[in-house]
Amino acid sequence: MVASWGYEGFVPKSKLRALKDDCFTIRCVLTAHRVVLAGRTPFFRSELSGPMKENKMQHISIDDVEPSVFKALLHFIYTDALPDNRDLKKNTTLQHLLVAADRYGLDRLAAMCEGELCRSIDVQTVATTLTLAKQHCRERLKDVCVDFMSARDVFDVVKKTNGFKHLVTSCPEVISDILQENLPLPEVGVFT
Repeated sequence: MVASWGYEGFVPKSKLRALKDDCFTIRCVLTAHRVVLAGRTPFFRSELSGPMKENKMQHISIDDVEPSVFKALLHFIYTDALPDNRDLKKNTTLQHLLVAADRYGLDRLAAMCEGELCRSIDVQTVATTLTLAKQHCRERLKDVCVDFMSARDVFDVVKKTNGFKHLVTSCPEVISDILQENLPLPEVGVFT
């Protein structure tokens, strides 16, 4: 008999296609890993040391994080490093991971995401990254975004993106920082 890992009885595609509302639930059973999860995050610490500790049949629902982002979050919890995959190099995934890190109290992961975002800013993503920085009180990331957008030729291109439109509606006060950098100061003469 050959020992193998995994589950042999997967759900057939035909049953997945017949799902109502195009959604389903994935249930992950974590038993031996409670100590690791509770030791690394305040969220899991409170969830696993409360009533759930007494009743092993309960589960924790994680409905506010995409599976790929949650997988990256778990990777960090177990390895103290960002996963090395192509998906994580996309700003959108890093932005979602930063939000999840803040939500679950993983300050080191949030700082690592912030650093990666600072290094990967471009014209198409700077406005959404700036919105995220403002909403999550990431001053370093905010400053890097404002500095990037402060070049007049860059600012003119960024103004045309959908991310900039979102920035204007969600964080209008940030626009004044950018405009101060972009508008020339009047020359001040000294009268004697």
